[in-house]
Amino acid sequence: MSQMPQQAALAKCPSCAEPVESGDLFCGACGYDLSVVPAPPQDHPTLTMTGSAGEGPKGPAWPAPEPDSAAAPPEVHLPADLPGTDSGGAPLAGHETGGGGESGAPGSSPHGHEPGAGEPQRPAGSGVRFDRPAEPEEYPLQAPDPRVAENPGDLDNPGKPENPGNPESTAVPEEPAQVCVACRAGRVDSDGYCENCGHAQPRERDHMERESGPVAAVSDRGLRHHRNEDAFAVGHTTLPDGTPAVLAVVCDGVSSATRPDDASSAASQVAGDTLLAALPRGTHPQTAMHEAIVAAAQAVNALAEEPATAREHAPHQNAPACTIVGTVVAAGLLVVGWVGDSRIYWVPDDRSAPAARLTEDDSWAAQMVAAGLMSEAEAYADERAHAITGWLGADAYELEPHTASFKPDRSGVVVVCTDGLWNYAETAEEMAEAVPQDAAERPLHSARVLVGHALDGGGHDNVTVAVVPFPAPPEGAGSA
Repeated sequence: MSQMPQQAALAKCPSCAEPVESGDLFCGACGYDLSVVPAPPQDHPTLTMTGSAGEGPKGPAWPAPEPDSAAAPPEVHLPADLPGTDSGGAPLAGHETGGGGESGAPGSSPHGHEPGAGEPQRPAGSGVRFDRPAEPEEYPLQAPDPRVAENPGDLDNPGKPENPGNPESTAVPEEPAQVCVACRAGRVDSDGYCENCGHAQPRERDHMERESGPVAAVSDRGLRHHRNEDAFAVGHTTLPDGTPAVLAVVCDGVSSATRPDDASSAASQVAGDTLLAALPRGTHPQTAMHEAIVAAAQAVNALAEEPATAREHAPHQNAPACTIVGTVVAAGLLVVGWVGDSRIYWVPDDRSAPAARLTEDDSWAAQMVAAGLMSEAEAYADERAHAITGWLGADAYELEPHTASFKPDRSGVVVVCTDGLWNYAETAEEMAEAVPQDAAERPLHSARVLVGHALDGGGHDNVTVAVVPFPAPPEGAGSA
């Protein structure tokens, strides 16, 4: 909760130095009149927080900035006078940056020191006190200057366009070395490890979030794996009659295979693209799902086409492989498709109605339960439970994509996830308890919550989850 700033009370008596409490009018030790203590000298904040005397019809009359001086800090300035940039480094409206390099212009120094190529640019009047000692040159930049990518021709004058006739102006400055996220001192080598503390740096795939229309997905490396071998694709389009359609595909790389991260990435991307191309053409969603899984399998198979010499050096490596699960929500229809042990759950908005699991695992445990040899609890407690019997890959058995269609009679959300989540919410009831009540209105937030649920449970595996809202069917629509 925000609070208004309060003036600090006296800590001790000015006469005898005895501690006093807030609100005391006289010192309890010597009787000194505390009300006559002169007010403390006014400080000089970077930005004035309250108005001053001489306010005009358009606001307070701020003092004019004094000339630059190395002996005294600059006076306060109007907040509107401070130059600013957006997240991309471009000047804000009304604050166009000049390129003259004169005193007080952005890019110049109040002490006559011109910043070098490795130093951050500090606009004059930017709220930084220039009377502080210069920073040591050995400190690396925490992030590259965003203006480098926008205008590499002139760093000292970021608003000045580069000179196309000058060959030197087109040279891109060398990017500063990446700094370790753990010790903030060491440089990161080409392998992604800190040269100072040895800490592995986060990769782009360690945590991914994405929204597309009403659908959202989140993927996380988890707490035990050294890389994220999951991948996903989300998207939205329209059917030929203009009806909206949303989709989500989630893939889990098989860790015992080679390049599982490449397999999951290729499968999810190709499956998503196939659905986005087939649905607008009028292909039935269930047929489109089948075609998407077949296309994803072909993409993973292609990864195994390595040179013969590569196979000679590693003859016992398995081909790249992954699981796949996906859903399409369109025209009151809920279509699912899968190969492997990633799952889809249905969670109604009305939590008094039952939730349901819409997929059956291609796994050893599922086969034992289906054959009546073990109960579900016994099968999934076995160490062989997660041994999959179906996957995408060149060394897989005959491809048998599973697809199914449903017509829910109420609104809810579809949860598409890898076993990194459902290991911590296995039954439909447990998943419904983990899904936030407002999941249909906040799918990205809900996906984050579900990933957090898995991490709080131990995060033993990569975690990927997509949340797809299912709108209430129109009045009079039947159910199947």
